[in-house]
Parts: sequence; structure tokens; C-alpha cells
Amino acid sequence: MRLPSEIVVDRFLPTARAMLATELADRGLTQQEIADHLGVTQAAVSKYVGGEVTTEKRFSEEPRMQSAVDRIATGFTEESMDAYEALGELLAVIRAFEDRGPICEIHEEEVPALAGLGCDLCVRGYDESVADERAVLSAVRKATRLLADASVMVGYVPNVGTNVGMALPEPDDELDVAAVPGRVHAMRGRIDVPANPEFGGSEHVARTILAANSVDASVRAALNLSTDEAVLDAARDRGIDPLAFDAGYDDRPERLESAFRERGAVPPVIYHEGAFGIEPITYVFGTDAVAATRLAIELVADAEDGS
Repeated sequence: MRLPSEIVVDRFLPTARAMLATELADRGLTQQEIADHLGVTQAAVSKYVGGEVTTEKRFSEEPRMQSAVDRIATGFTEESMDAYEALGELLAVIRAFEDRGPICEIHEEEVPALAGLGCDLCVRGYDESVADERAVLSAVRKATRLLADASVMVGYVPNVGTNVGMALPEPDDELDVAAVPGRVHAMRGRIDVPANPEFGGSEHVARTILAANSVDASVRAALNLSTDEAVLDAARDRGIDPLAFDAGYDDRPERLESAFRERGAVPPVIYHEGAFGIEPITYVFGTDAVAATRLAIELVADAEDGS
């Protein structure tokens, strides 16, 4: 756990001081005068000006930071700004950087649990609704790790790639479904997961999940595989009756929802045999991303054992 205030202290403050010290030195102030303005020692100013302090480029190259430093340096040089006003300038930059800015970016890098949340914790404070988003993202991350670790799955990843998706409770649209942006592909005998899951990261898997969820709210996740008769037989051996559906994309969510209602339930496995320009695909459903992925891995393992 790392607080954003630690990033401010460890990275923002040294960068701001180094930028100010350099700017004030360029404007002719002595190191002692600069030290008095910044509230540090002359020795510290010497290090700032000499480039001996590590700075963060994501701050120093940001136009808002550069403008604030220029205003403060001008104010100090012309004696039209005091320390109180200078702090106000820097705090305004910090607030901006904490609102989906570079402080957020660094915070997500250092606290992976925040990745993909579009976190605005610093701005609005803790929100209970974020708990559902975190739980969904966590489940999809765990599911993709399971998928990547299951070597048996490599041969069942479609050419177009696979994806694991999971919806929030009571989802409205694809933006309420988390999945891996760019899809997951099989490469050189292994499964490559290119990125952390994000909400809105899927289209076809998301729409399939939404169609299933509209009929059975407990079904909130799915992943897609290549259609393989041995996998379908493995499902049948487990008492699952896979549902065949038309491969066409036109009105697919509506057609799926109708098929689910006609059957009276959402089966754990649905599939199509493909069409012109459309690869045969099977979808495996679950109450969450981990459950769907585990079922898919088990079905593929059963198919491999029976071959």
C-alpha cells in the first residue's frame, strides 16, 4: 500500500524544488537567496542546481507544472509573490495531477490494485460502489493468470484471439464489462496476456455476457474458445447440453437472449460452427470470470484426455 501523498513527497516535491532552483538561478538569484525562498539549505540548492537530485519527467515536462514554476519564479524575482501564494500555485498543480493526471499514473504503477479502475479516490474519497469494480477487475486478472498458466489451452485459442470478461452487477452496456483490451493470443506455444483488464475492453464477449445476464442475473462472465467437437462432447459428458447458435453478428445479442429464454436457462456452453469470414467459436459461461475459466480449462483437459 502506498499513499499518493508519498508520491508527492518522494517525486513531486524534489522535482518542483529542482525546477524552481534552476529557474531562479537562471534569473540571477544566489543559492542562499534561493534556499531562503524554498526553505532548504544552500547545500540542498547546490544539488538541485547541479542536477544531483532525481526528478520525475512526467512532472517536469508537464505544461501545467512548467507554467506554475514560471509564475512562482517571476513572483519571487519581482517580489510580488510570497511563500503562501507559491504554495497555493503548487497545491493547485498537485490537485490537477491527482485528478487522472501523472500522480494517478504513478500511483497505479505502484499500487496494481488500482489498475484499470479509472481511480478518482483522491478527488471524491472512498466510494463503496468502487468495491464492485475492484472485485470484477480482480476476478478477471485471476482468470487470465489461470488461462496463461494452462498450457493445455494454447491449442484452443481462436485465431482472432480469446478474451475473458466479467460484468458488474446489473450491467447496462459494454462499459460495465471488464475484459482484456486487445484480446489474449497464443504465441510461440504459450498464452500471452497483453494488458490488465479494463472496463469496456471487449465487444463480442461483453455482448454475449450481457445477453446471458439479461436472462439469468447470476451469469456474469464468459470466455471464448475455438469450437471443437471433443470439447463439446466433454461438456455433454458432464451433463451440459451445449446450445448451438447462428454465427452471424447481426442482432446476435437479441437472438441469443431469445434462444436462452426459449430453453428456459443459460447453458454453461454455447457455440457456433462459423460462417464465411467468421471463425467457429464456443463461449463458456460462469458466475464470475474465475468460474468460467476453470470450467473451460476442465473441459479442454477432459477433451485432451479423451483424444
